[in-house]
Amino acid sequence: MPELPDVEVFKQYFDATALHKEIRKVDVYPAQVLKGITEKEMKLNYQGRKFTGARRHGKYLFASMDDNRWLVFHFGMTGHLKYFKNCNKQPHFDRAQFSFTNGYHLVYVSKRMLGRIEQTQDVDRFIRRKGLGPDALGEDFDLTAFKAAFADSQSMAKTGLMDQDKVAGIGNVYADEILFQAGIRPKRQMKELDNARLDILFEKMKAVLKTAVDCRADVDQFPDDYLLPRREAGGVCPKCGAGIKRIKVSNRSAYYCPDCQT
Repeated sequence: MPELPDVEVFKQYFDATALHKEIRKVDVYPAQVLKGITEKEMKLNYQGRKFTGARRHGKYLFASMDDNRWLVFHFGMTGHLKYFKNCNKQPHFDRAQFSFTNGYHLVYVSKRMLGRIEQTQDVDRFIRRKGLGPDALGEDFDLTAFKAAFADSQSMAKTGLMDQDKVAGIGNVYADEILFQAGIRPKRQMKELDNARLDILFEKMKAVLKTAVDCRADVDQFPDDYLLPRREAGGVCPKCGAGIKRIKVSNRSAYYCPDCQT
């Protein structure tokens, strides 16, 4: 599933391609990809308009319009955006298409139809309504806020990092990398982590997410000491050479090094 780094890369791609271009036509297929808005309303509200900016919070991308509306993209398991001109290059599983007067198209791709497109007039209200915590890379989400978020947590470390009510943006994959870099096992209880270990966890959370964004969320570009390129049972730890283990944490697969994560 696209997580914070992936959606941040989508935002950068959106900024570089779709802004300030007049939308000539909107097509949605099938309409189930929409939530809280109909296909007819999409055409009425967005044809003839322009995208003026974008904002990301956690795994959500918000696109502002020139009439103060916001279009909301959530990418589900396999979603992404594609900008193109030649219709022969139109991707499979495109669910919504914005055709611009310059001859180019922006499509929302979702193979498994688990993502959704919504509309809002107020991004902050939308975030509150979804119960999302602060963005993991938000400037206001500092060490003090991080410790406060988990002060009364009864969860395991991996489950806590993935709790979107506590901190928005981290999913199954990047939780493993953050814990690997912090030297913490996935099932370690958050309440058992002392201040020094929480300091390290916070530092590694920020560092891993920033590195992933800088690498365009491409695991082949990650540093040599990162787990994700080897994140599989039987994989070899890039730091010590031990075998990577796979366990279940809250019904999700977790990968870790039993020697480095003590």
